[in-house]
Amino acid sequence: MLSKQFVAEDLLANLDEEQRLAAESLVGPTCILAGAGTGKTRTITHRIAYGIAKGYYAANRVLALTYTNRAAGELRSRLRALGAAGVQVKTFHAAALSQLEFFWPQFAGVPAPQVLESKAKLIGQAATELKLKLDTAALRDMAAEIEWRKYSMLSIEKYEEVVAKRPRIGSLTAEQNVELQKQYEQSKVQSQRLDWEDVLILTLGMLRAEPLALSHVQQQYRFFTVDEYQDISPLQHALLDTWMGDHTDLCVVGDPNQTIYSFTGATSEFLRNFDQRYDDATVLQLTQNYRSTQKIVAAANRVVAQSNSIDSLTAHGEAGDEVKVLQFANLAEEARQVAMVIREQLDAGVKPNEVAVLYRVNGQSEAFEAALSEQQIEYQLRGGERFFNRPEIMRAMTAIRAESNSAAREDKTTFELITDICRSLGWTARQPESAGAERDKWESLTSLIAILDEMPEGSTLSQFAAELDERKRSQHEPVKPAVTLSTIHAAKGLEWSQVFIVGTTEGYMPIAYATTAAEIAEEKRLFYVAVTRAKKKLSISWAKRDTASGRDREPSRFLALLG
Repeated sequence: MLSKQFVAEDLLANLDEEQRLAAESLVGPTCILAGAGTGKTRTITHRIAYGIAKGYYAANRVLALTYTNRAAGELRSRLRALGAAGVQVKTFHAAALSQLEFFWPQFAGVPAPQVLESKAKLIGQAATELKLKLDTAALRDMAAEIEWRKYSMLSIEKYEEVVAKRPRIGSLTAEQNVELQKQYEQSKVQSQRLDWEDVLILTLGMLRAEPLALSHVQQQYRFFTVDEYQDISPLQHALLDTWMGDHTDLCVVGDPNQTIYSFTGATSEFLRNFDQRYDDATVLQLTQNYRSTQKIVAAANRVVAQSNSIDSLTAHGEAGDEVKVLQFANLAEEARQVAMVIREQLDAGVKPNEVAVLYRVNGQSEAFEAALSEQQIEYQLRGGERFFNRPEIMRAMTAIRAESNSAAREDKTTFELITDICRSLGWTARQPESAGAERDKWESLTSLIAILDEMPEGSTLSQFAAELDERKRSQHEPVKPAVTLSTIHAAKGLEWSQVFIVGTTEGYMPIAYATTAAEIAEEKRLFYVAVTRAKKKLSISWAKRDTASGRDREPSRFLALLG
């Protein structure tokens, strides 16, 4: 018992006072308001591991929920390093799908329907049947609108009552929008497919209708942790409530200042009203920022100074450089100058994967892609080709699995076995001098080898193979040694030493279709998210014209908040 107590207390040794208080709040409803860069993931993983070590939790009865596979992979890796490998870490969708696939055959007598990889094809077919024309953008917007409706728990009949107030999709009238959604649902039933929102809806309905299934789930999971709670939707919250039943051992962590997904149905209402929902709630704050310099933290505080939703951040970093706000004559000049500065930084020894260029919409990337290419700077677009889908990685994983199952293996270390496999696929210890496909292949295999450095010392080849399979499943991909180009939405949860926020003009930041006070407030929070991605240097820029002879632009109103 003494040994167990020592190990448990040792888990809290490197937490600050705020983090420690949060980690020690082990029972009952707990809400952790965690500002940007305050170590929320560190806090909740240590809290779970501490609760297990103290005997409050059984690892197999803890369910930690996230919204992305990447976040789930990160949580899972950290918990494993803390000795809490038995904890279930899943996205809401993955948890619901596993329950649906387990119970559906028992109650329906047939396997659960398969999930659509994408709505676009079926929406396109439905549009064709209705003789409606939708371009790629309209297909994407319709898919997003269907998601919003379902996450908001609106039937099509209820949706008809609000469709007139929703953003228009392409050239569709409100009536055509509704008819297209009805046709999409019919086509989905006919093809015996589900979309991801259906997975949540059907799991919720099944658990409410089948007491045996509900009892099974509620006995399996007793303690819940929800990351990024400000992003939860009414549908996800209804499912969470059902999983919990009468229990109240729920820990949520979130930042109301980072609520940027209301367009998908997410709402911070549940986070803001947590203490009203639970009379005995413990509400704690994390305000000590360890990510950014004092100058960057000061800028971030000024952006959300009037929100009053969480205390201001306190910086623990160095003072750092002033935040730069730069104006350019046109977009081409802005892109060229940003690329030149990045080139200078890389030449001075800054690693390319420590640099990011952030913008509001995907269409803004083209000019910066061209400028970086002109400077011969490697870059990666967030949302590009999946690492584990690359041919060389798939072949390497196949070989690693085969080798790990081989009884007759030479007396070599795991590192030697992995590098031998990669050499058989053309990898060398020396980086190729030429760019292009050969360099991309080398970087991919080098990143694969580097994953071993993140595993416990002495890991076997079989354990490495299992780690790769788990990372592929959770889309927990290694970081490529390249400058990142990303929308701000896609950059949430990430950080870089040097960040360039570009194209900060009216019409982009805030976006043109944001007109209401609530929409403008969300755009301001999005700007805050962009600012808080930077650790050491932050540059914010805008161009007076799209092109040399294009239309004039005005600087974003949010730049005035920086002082």
